[in-house]
Parts: sequence; C-alpha cells; structure tokens
Amino acid sequence: MIIIHATLTVKPEQEQAFLEAAKVLVAATRAEEGNISYELMKATEKEQQYTMVELWKDVEATTIHNTSAHFTAFVQRAQAFLAAPMDLRVFNGEQVNY
Repeated sequence: MIIIHATLTVKPEQEQAFLEAAKVLVAATRAEEGNISYELMKATEKEQQYTMVELWKDVEATTIHNTSAHFTAFVQRAQAFLAAPMDLRVFNGEQVNY
C-alpha cells in the first residue's frame, strides 16, 4: 500500500474555488480502481492549509491517478489556488517491524 500526504496552502481569496475543484477531484478519485481512500483534511493551526490523505493499492495505482483527466485538470487549476508550493510526502504502507 502507498500512503500520500499532499499539503496545500490556499490563497484566502481562492479558498471557495479550491474547495469546489477539490470536491470534483475527490469524487472522481474515489471511483478509481486502485484507490483505497482519498480524504481532504483542513488544518487546525493554519487557516487555509489542507492535506489530501491518500491510500493507494500500489505505485501503479498512483501512476494511473496522476495521469487521469480529473487529476491533470485539477493540477492545471491548482496554480491559481496555491499560496505556496505543495508539500508532498509519500510513505510505504507496510508496517515497520522493530
């Protein structure tokens, strides 16, 4: 399993447009075969900061998602929404044995 945390800081005046675009993205992404979970979370400490918490079956599923029409359309629009570069963190979903 692959876990992704994509943190986005949104311009205050673009927050509503961002949320509308994210709603479309989330709905379409959840319908993808390799998607396990796709949730948009709002930060408690920073007003316009959101994190997309994603769970994927495998790396191939993320590759398919990254080339999908709904994701590429969102990415093209995202530049107008963002106040800072996106912070992307990718994790291997296997438990660490220690």
